Amino acid sequence: MTYHRVLLKLSGEALMGNLGYGIDPKVVADIATEIAEVAKSGIQVVIVVGGGNIFRGVQAAAAGMDRATADYIGMIATVMNAMTLQDALEQMGIVTRVQTAIAMQEVAEPYIRRRAIRHLEKGRVVIFGAGSGNPFFTTDTTAALRAAEIDGEVIFKATKVDGVYDGDPKLNPHALRYEHLTYSQVLAQDLRVMDFTAIALCKENNIPIVVFDLSVPGNIIRAVKGEPVGTIINNH
Repeated sequence: MTYHRVLLKLSGEALMGNLGYGIDPKVVADIATEIAEVAKSGIQVVIVVGGGNIFRGVQAAAAGMDRATADYIGMIATVMNAMTLQDALEQMGIVTRVQTAIAMQEVAEPYIRRRAIRHLEKGRVVIFGAGSGNPFFTTDTTAALRAAEIDGEVIFKATKVDGVYDGDPKLNPHALRYEHLTYSQVLAQDLRVMDFTAIALCKENNIPIVVFDLSVPGNIIRAVKGEPVGTIINNH
């Protein structure tokens, strides 16, 4: 199965590679190369990127910072990542637009659903920054929300592991990897692949989620082409 319009959810940590902090240009270039190949094949691509490589609002709040303030700082961090991805994609000849949920007109467009869809129809990659624009919501929830808004067919969640496990594979070498799960199973077993709000949104709008390992070269392309990579989560 090949999809027509997909959403790729990238964590901020994915952009830092083996660095302890920040952005690894080589990793960004590798990710952009795969996204460019997908876009050139005619598949419409939107991206939601996190900001954990620069600032994690939850951790800052746990250390005593006001939670709303911490989340807004985290949203700004996602815009830095979005602009970095945009630059890498445009160096490869892919016309890209960054839309933000917090107004930053000097560097990005405001998020406007119809404009985002029009960009996709014209073959542009659209990157959504600044989360949903609201504190207390994760970028996973933003991914589910934006996928529903722009009629995305699937969410590809790129992670550091090759799917969803019944335990932490780093701590438990016998942890079982699932090839398929339902949304209800994810919620009932508290698997934490995405936050509950994101899973509930996907369940309600029947948007499948594919969780796969970003570090394997070619995995983005294989996933978008419908090849079996990672774990698929859907209603059945």
